[in-house]
Amino acid sequence: MKLIPLGRTDLTVSEFCLGTMTWGSQNSEAEAHAQIDLALDQGVNFLDTAEMYPTNPVLPETVGRTETIIGHWLAARGGRDRIVLASKITGEGSPAVRDGEPVTPTSLRRALEGSLGRLKTDHVDLYQIHWPNRGSYHFRKMWSYAPPGGAEAVRENMLAVLEEARALVAEGKVRHIGLSNETVWGAAQWLSLADRHGLPRMATIQNEYSLLCRQFDTDWAELSVLEEMPLLAYSPLAAGLLSGKYAGDVTPDGSRRERNATLGGRVTPTVFEAVAGYLGIAARHGLDPCQMALAFCRTRPFPVIPIIGATSLDQLRTNLGAARLVLDPEVLAEIAAARRAWPAPF
Repeated sequence: MKLIPLGRTDLTVSEFCLGTMTWGSQNSEAEAHAQIDLALDQGVNFLDTAEMYPTNPVLPETVGRTETIIGHWLAARGGRDRIVLASKITGEGSPAVRDGEPVTPTSLRRALEGSLGRLKTDHVDLYQIHWPNRGSYHFRKMWSYAPPGGAEAVRENMLAVLEEARALVAEGKVRHIGLSNETVWGAAQWLSLADRHGLPRMATIQNEYSLLCRQFDTDWAELSVLEEMPLLAYSPLAAGLLSGKYAGDVTPDGSRRERNATLGGRVTPTVFEAVAGYLGIAARHGLDPCQMALAFCRTRPFPVIPIIGATSLDQLRTNLGAARLVLDPEVLAEIAAARRAWPAPF
Protein backbone atom coordinates (compact mmCIF):
# COMPACT_ATOMS: atom_id res chain seq x y z
CA MET A 1 0.00 0.00 0.00
CA LYS A 2 1.53 3.28 -1.12
CA LEU A 3 1.60 6.29 1.18
CA ILE A 4 1.01 9.58 -0.62
CA PRO A 5 0.81 13.26 0.35
CA LEU A 6 -2.70 14.59 0.90
CA GLY A 7 -2.74 17.64 -1.34
CA ARG A 8 -1.09 20.68 0.20
CA THR A 9 -1.47 19.41 3.76
CA ASP A 10 1.25 17.98 5.96
CA LEU A 11 -0.58 14.65 6.05
CA THR A 12 0.64 11.44 4.44
CA VAL A 13 -2.11 8.92 3.79
CA SER A 14 -2.59 5.48 2.25
CA GLU A 15 -3.70 5.40 -1.38
CA PHE A 16 -6.99 3.86 -0.28
CA CYS A 17 -9.18 5.12 2.56
CA LEU A 18 -11.35 2.91 4.79
CA GLY A 19 -15.01 3.92 4.74
CA THR A 20 -17.20 3.36 7.78
CA MET A 21 -20.82 4.18 7.00
CA THR A 22 -22.13 0.62 7.55
CA TRP A 23 -20.73 0.35 11.07
CA GLY A 24 -23.56 0.29 13.56
CA SER A 25 -26.22 -0.76 11.04
CA GLN A 26 -25.05 -3.50 8.65
CA ASN A 27 -21.92 -4.18 10.73
CA SER A 28 -21.59 -4.78 14.45
CA GLU A 29 -18.94 -3.10 16.57
CA ALA A 30 -16.86 -6.29 16.62
CA GLU A 31 -17.01 -6.53 12.83
CA ALA A 32 -16.05 -2.87 12.47
CA HIS A 33 -13.06 -3.31 14.77
CA ALA A 34 -11.95 -6.34 12.77
CA GLN A 35 -12.13 -4.23 9.60
CA ILE A 36 -9.92 -1.54 11.11
CA ASP A 37 -7.41 -4.17 12.26
CA LEU A 38 -7.28 -5.77 8.82
CA ALA A 39 -6.98 -2.43 7.01
CA LEU A 40 -4.12 -1.28 9.21
CA ASP A 41 -2.40 -4.63 8.73
CA GLN A 42 -2.65 -4.08 4.95
CA GLY A 43 -1.11 -0.61 5.18
CA VAL A 44 -4.22 1.60 5.33
CA ASN A 45 -3.83 4.52 7.73
CA PHE A 46 -6.75 6.70 6.54
CA LEU A 47 -10.31 6.38 7.97
CA ASP A 48 -13.32 8.44 6.92
CA THR A 49 -16.48 8.80 9.00
CA ALA A 50 -19.22 11.35 9.72
CA GLU A 51 -21.42 12.47 12.58
CA MET A 52 -24.54 11.18 10.77
CA TYR A 53 -23.22 7.64 10.20
CA PRO A 54 -24.35 4.87 9.93
CA THR A 55 -26.54 5.24 6.85
CA ASN A 56 -29.12 3.11 5.03
CA PRO A 57 -31.11 4.52 6.64
CA VAL A 58 -30.02 7.55 8.70
CA LEU A 59 -32.05 7.44 11.92
CA PRO A 60 -32.06 9.75 14.94
CA GLU A 61 -31.37 6.80 17.23
CA THR A 62 -28.28 5.70 15.29
CA VAL A 63 -26.70 9.08 14.45
CA GLY A 64 -23.17 9.13 15.84
CA ARG A 65 -23.00 5.38 16.40
CA THR A 66 -20.20 4.87 13.86
CA GLU A 67 -18.00 7.48 15.53
CA THR A 68 -18.70 5.83 18.88
CA ILE A 69 -17.55 2.48 17.48
CA ILE A 70 -14.31 4.07 16.25
CA GLY A 71 -13.87 5.71 19.64
CA HIS A 72 -14.19 2.35 21.36
CA TRP A 73 -11.52 0.94 19.02
CA LEU A 74 -9.18 3.80 19.86
CA ALA A 75 -9.81 3.34 23.57
CA ALA A 76 -9.15 -0.41 23.36
CA ARG A 77 -6.26 -0.45 20.88
CA GLY A 78 -4.64 2.96 21.33
CA GLY A 79 -2.42 4.23 18.56
CA ARG A 80 -4.23 7.41 17.58
CA ASP A 81 -0.99 8.41 15.86
CA ARG A 82 -1.30 5.39 13.56
CA ILE A 83 -4.34 6.73 11.74
CA VAL A 84 -5.35 9.82 9.82
CA LEU A 85 -8.94 10.38 10.91
CA ALA A 86 -11.52 12.29 8.86
CA SER A 87 -15.07 13.16 9.85
CA LYS A 88 -17.85 15.46 8.63
CA ILE A 89 -20.44 17.91 9.85
CA THR A 90 -23.88 17.15 8.40
CA GLY A 91 -25.20 19.71 5.93
CA GLU A 92 -28.49 21.54 6.15
CA GLY A 93 -31.78 19.69 5.94
CA SER A 94 -31.21 16.32 7.60
CA PRO A 95 -33.94 16.09 10.27
CA ALA A 96 -32.17 13.22 12.04
CA VAL A 97 -29.14 15.37 12.85
CA ARG A 98 -29.40 18.52 14.97
CA ASP A 99 -32.91 19.18 13.63
CA GLY A 100 -31.57 19.83 10.14
CA GLU A 101 -29.74 23.03 11.06
CA PRO A 102 -27.39 24.57 8.48
CA VAL A 103 -23.61 24.72 8.69
CA THR A 104 -22.74 27.88 10.63
CA PRO A 105 -19.83 28.82 12.89
CA THR A 106 -21.88 27.74 15.91
CA SER A 107 -23.00 24.41 14.46
CA LEU A 108 -19.48 23.70 13.16
CA ARG A 109 -18.03 23.91 16.65
CA ARG A 110 -20.91 22.04 18.28
CA ALA A 111 -20.84 19.22 15.75
CA LEU A 112 -17.07 18.86 15.96
CA GLU A 113 -17.06 18.72 19.73
CA GLY A 114 -19.75 16.06 19.63
CA SER A 115 -17.64 14.03 17.22
CA LEU A 116 -14.51 14.41 19.33
CA GLY A 117 -16.38 13.08 22.35
CA ARG A 118 -17.67 10.04 20.50
CA LEU A 119 -14.32 9.39 18.81
CA LYS A 120 -12.48 9.69 22.15
CA THR A 121 -9.81 11.90 20.62
CA ASP A 122 -8.75 15.50 21.02
CA HIS A 123 -8.60 16.24 17.30
CA VAL A 124 -9.60 15.12 13.83
CA ASP A 125 -7.07 15.36 11.03
CA LEU A 126 -9.58 16.35 8.36
CA TYR A 127 -12.98 17.89 9.09
CA GLN A 128 -15.33 18.11 6.11
CA ILE A 129 -18.65 19.79 5.32
CA HIS A 130 -20.84 16.87 4.25
CA TRP A 131 -22.81 18.96 1.75
CA PRO A 132 -23.35 22.70 1.23
CA ASN A 133 -26.25 24.56 2.80
CA ARG A 134 -27.49 25.69 -0.60
CA GLY A 135 -27.74 22.12 -1.93
CA SER A 136 -26.05 20.77 -5.04
CA TYR A 137 -26.45 18.40 -7.99
CA HIS A 138 -25.09 15.42 -6.05
CA PHE A 139 -27.12 12.41 -4.80
CA ARG A 140 -28.84 12.11 -8.22
CA LYS A 141 -30.15 15.68 -7.97
CA MET A 142 -28.40 16.78 -11.16
CA TRP A 143 -31.53 15.93 -13.17
CA SER A 144 -33.58 18.62 -11.41
CA TYR A 145 -31.17 20.87 -9.47
CA ALA A 146 -31.90 24.59 -9.84
CA PRO A 147 -29.00 26.71 -8.54
CA PRO A 148 -30.20 29.27 -6.00
CA GLY A 149 -29.39 32.98 -6.08
CA GLY A 150 -27.97 35.03 -3.25
CA ALA A 151 -24.24 34.67 -3.85
CA GLU A 152 -23.27 37.34 -1.31
CA ALA A 153 -25.17 35.60 1.49
CA VAL A 154 -23.46 32.33 0.57
CA ARG A 155 -20.03 33.99 0.70
CA GLU A 156 -20.80 35.65 4.04
CA ASN A 157 -21.63 32.26 5.53
CA MET A 158 -18.50 30.69 4.03
CA LEU A 159 -16.29 33.45 5.45
CA ALA A 160 -17.81 33.09 8.91
CA VAL A 161 -17.34 29.30 8.82
CA LEU A 162 -13.71 29.69 7.73
CA GLU A 163 -13.05 32.11 10.57
CA GLU A 164 -14.44 29.56 13.04
CA ALA A 165 -12.35 26.86 11.39
CA ARG A 166 -9.27 29.02 11.98
CA ALA A 167 -10.12 29.13 15.69
CA LEU A 168 -10.61 25.35 15.82
CA VAL A 169 -7.27 24.80 14.10
CA ALA A 170 -5.58 27.18 16.53
CA GLU A 171 -7.12 25.23 19.43
CA GLY A 172 -5.70 21.99 18.03
CA LYS A 173 -9.11 20.39 17.50
CA VAL A 174 -8.80 20.23 13.71
CA ARG A 175 -5.71 19.96 11.55
CA HIS A 176 -7.27 20.55 8.13
CA ILE A 177 -10.70 21.21 6.63
CA GLY A 178 -12.34 19.83 3.51
CA LEU A 179 -15.46 19.70 1.38
CA SER A 180 -17.90 17.02 0.28
CA ASN A 181 -20.68 16.97 -2.32
CA GLU A 182 -19.61 20.43 -3.40
CA THR A 183 -19.67 22.10 -6.81
CA VAL A 184 -16.79 23.70 -8.69
CA TRP A 185 -18.29 27.17 -8.11
CA GLY A 186 -18.64 26.47 -4.40
CA ALA A 187 -15.10 25.16 -4.04
CA ALA A 188 -13.73 28.17 -5.92
CA GLN A 189 -15.49 30.51 -3.48
CA TRP A 190 -14.12 28.69 -0.45
CA LEU A 191 -10.59 28.79 -1.87
CA SER A 192 -10.79 32.43 -2.90
CA LEU A 193 -12.05 33.56 0.50
CA ALA A 194 -9.37 31.58 2.31
CA ASP A 195 -6.60 33.02 0.16
CA ARG A 196 -7.85 36.60 0.43
CA HIS A 197 -8.34 36.54 4.19
CA GLY A 198 -5.50 34.26 5.28
CA LEU A 199 -7.87 31.56 6.50
CA PRO A 200 -7.63 27.72 6.43
CA ARG A 201 -7.84 26.37 2.91
CA MET A 202 -10.21 23.56 1.94
CA ALA A 203 -7.74 20.71 1.45
CA THR A 204 -9.82 17.96 -0.17
CA ILE A 205 -13.10 17.24 -1.93
CA GLN A 206 -15.15 14.12 -1.21
CA ASN A 207 -17.52 13.52 -4.12
CA GLU A 208 -18.94 10.39 -5.71
CA TYR A 209 -16.79 8.81 -8.42
CA SER A 210 -16.77 5.43 -10.10
CA LEU A 211 -16.86 3.78 -13.52
CA LEU A 212 -20.59 4.54 -13.51
CA CYS A 213 -20.41 8.08 -12.10
CA ARG A 214 -17.95 10.30 -13.94
CA GLN A 215 -19.17 13.85 -13.18
CA PHE A 216 -15.75 14.74 -11.76
CA ASP A 217 -13.98 14.23 -15.09
CA THR A 218 -14.59 17.73 -16.48
CA ASP A 219 -14.49 21.06 -14.60
CA TRP A 220 -13.88 19.45 -11.23
CA ALA A 221 -10.84 17.58 -12.58
CA GLU A 222 -9.24 20.85 -13.67
CA LEU A 223 -9.80 22.51 -10.32
CA SER A 224 -8.54 19.43 -8.48
CA VAL A 225 -5.26 19.43 -10.38
CA LEU A 226 -4.56 23.16 -10.45
CA GLU A 227 -5.54 23.75 -6.81
CA GLU A 228 -3.98 20.48 -5.58
CA MET A 229 -7.28 19.40 -4.04
CA PRO A 230 -7.42 15.57 -4.04
CA LEU A 231 -10.67 13.74 -4.66
CA LEU A 232 -11.71 11.37 -1.90
CA ALA A 233 -13.91 9.20 -4.09
CA TYR A 234 -16.92 7.76 -2.32
CA SER A 235 -18.95 4.86 -3.74
CA PRO A 236 -16.13 3.79 -6.10
CA LEU A 237 -18.01 0.50 -6.56
CA ALA A 238 -21.32 2.34 -7.13
CA ALA A 239 -22.88 0.98 -3.93
CA GLY A 240 -21.87 -2.56 -4.93
CA LEU A 241 -23.27 -2.49 -8.48
CA LEU A 242 -19.79 -2.90 -9.97
CA SER A 243 -19.19 -6.06 -7.95
CA GLY A 244 -21.83 -7.81 -10.04
CA LYS A 245 -23.80 -8.99 -7.01
CA TYR A 246 -26.94 -7.19 -8.26
CA ALA A 247 -26.52 -8.24 -11.89
CA GLY A 248 -29.84 -9.33 -13.38
CA ASP A 249 -31.65 -6.94 -11.03
CA VAL A 250 -31.47 -9.27 -8.03
CA THR A 251 -31.34 -8.41 -4.32
CA PRO A 252 -29.09 -10.78 -2.33
CA ASP A 253 -29.94 -11.46 1.28
CA GLY A 254 -28.20 -9.11 3.68
CA SER A 255 -27.17 -6.69 0.94
CA ARG A 256 -27.49 -2.94 0.98
CA ARG A 257 -30.31 -3.22 -1.56
CA GLU A 258 -32.49 -4.93 1.04
CA ARG A 259 -32.44 -1.63 2.93
CA ASN A 260 -32.41 0.69 -0.09
CA ALA A 261 -34.08 -0.81 -3.16
CA THR A 262 -32.77 1.77 -5.65
CA LEU A 263 -29.35 2.10 -4.03
CA GLY A 264 -29.85 5.82 -3.65
CA GLY A 265 -31.24 6.25 -7.16
CA ARG A 266 -28.47 4.26 -8.86
CA VAL A 267 -30.78 1.46 -10.05
CA THR A 268 -32.16 2.69 -13.37
CA PRO A 269 -33.39 1.04 -16.61
CA THR A 270 -29.90 1.38 -18.12
CA VAL A 271 -27.59 0.64 -15.23
CA PHE A 272 -27.48 -3.15 -15.51
CA GLU A 273 -26.51 -2.96 -19.17
CA ALA A 274 -23.59 -0.72 -18.20
CA VAL A 275 -22.65 -3.00 -15.32
CA ALA A 276 -22.64 -5.98 -17.66
CA GLY A 277 -20.27 -4.12 -19.94
CA TYR A 278 -17.74 -3.52 -17.18
CA LEU A 279 -18.12 -7.04 -15.80
CA GLY A 280 -17.37 -8.30 -19.30
CA ILE A 281 -14.14 -6.30 -19.45
CA ALA A 282 -13.02 -7.74 -16.11
CA ALA A 283 -13.89 -11.29 -17.20
CA ARG A 284 -12.06 -11.01 -20.52
CA HIS A 285 -8.88 -9.95 -18.76
CA GLY A 286 -9.13 -12.29 -15.78
CA LEU A 287 -9.66 -9.48 -13.28
CA ASP A 288 -11.77 -9.23 -10.17
CA PRO A 289 -14.38 -6.59 -11.09
CA CYS A 290 -14.09 -4.76 -7.77
CA GLN A 291 -10.33 -4.58 -8.01
CA MET A 292 -10.57 -3.37 -11.61
CA ALA A 293 -13.01 -0.62 -10.65
CA LEU A 294 -10.87 0.54 -7.73
CA ALA A 295 -7.60 0.37 -9.64
CA PHE A 296 -9.21 2.42 -12.41
CA CYS A 297 -9.85 5.27 -9.96
CA ARG A 298 -6.14 5.43 -9.17
CA THR A 299 -5.28 5.88 -12.88
CA ARG A 300 -7.05 9.20 -13.27
CA PRO A 301 -5.15 12.36 -14.34
CA PHE A 302 -6.20 14.07 -11.12
CA PRO A 303 -5.37 12.96 -7.55
CA VAL A 304 -7.85 10.31 -6.33
CA ILE A 305 -8.06 8.32 -3.10
CA PRO A 306 -10.94 5.80 -3.30
CA ILE A 307 -12.92 5.25 -0.10
CA ILE A 308 -13.46 1.51 0.31
CA GLY A 309 -16.45 0.28 2.27
CA ALA A 310 -17.26 -3.35 2.97
CA THR A 311 -19.64 -5.41 5.04
CA SER A 312 -17.36 -8.45 5.38
CA LEU A 313 -13.68 -9.07 5.88
CA ASP A 314 -13.53 -11.09 2.67
CA GLN A 315 -14.93 -8.14 0.70
CA LEU A 316 -12.48 -5.77 2.34
CA ARG A 317 -9.53 -8.09 1.75
CA THR A 318 -10.42 -8.38 -1.94
CA ASN A 319 -10.90 -4.65 -2.34
CA LEU A 320 -7.60 -3.82 -0.65
CA GLY A 321 -5.93 -6.11 -3.17
CA ALA A 322 -6.60 -3.42 -5.79
CA ALA A 323 -3.51 -1.64 -4.44
CA ARG A 324 -1.39 -4.30 -6.16
CA LEU A 325 -3.19 -4.11 -9.50
CA VAL A 326 -1.90 -2.12 -12.48
CA LEU A 327 -4.35 -2.03 -15.38
CA ASP A 328 -2.99 -2.79 -18.84
CA PRO A 329 -3.50 -0.25 -21.64
CA GLU A 330 -5.89 -2.69 -23.33
CA VAL A 331 -8.12 -2.71 -20.25
CA LEU A 332 -8.10 1.07 -20.03
CA ALA A 333 -8.98 1.33 -23.73
CA GLU A 334 -11.99 -0.96 -23.26
CA ILE A 335 -13.08 1.04 -20.22
CA ALA A 336 -12.87 4.24 -22.27
CA ALA A 337 -15.06 2.68 -24.97
CA ALA A 338 -17.58 1.48 -22.38
CA ARG A 339 -17.80 4.95 -20.91
CA ARG A 340 -18.80 6.33 -24.31
CA ALA A 341 -21.45 3.64 -24.63
CA TRP A 342 -22.89 4.30 -21.15
CA PRO A 343 -21.83 7.84 -20.17
CA ALA A 344 -24.35 8.42 -17.37
CA PRO A 345 -26.27 5.24 -16.50
CA PHE A 346 -27.69 6.84 -13.37
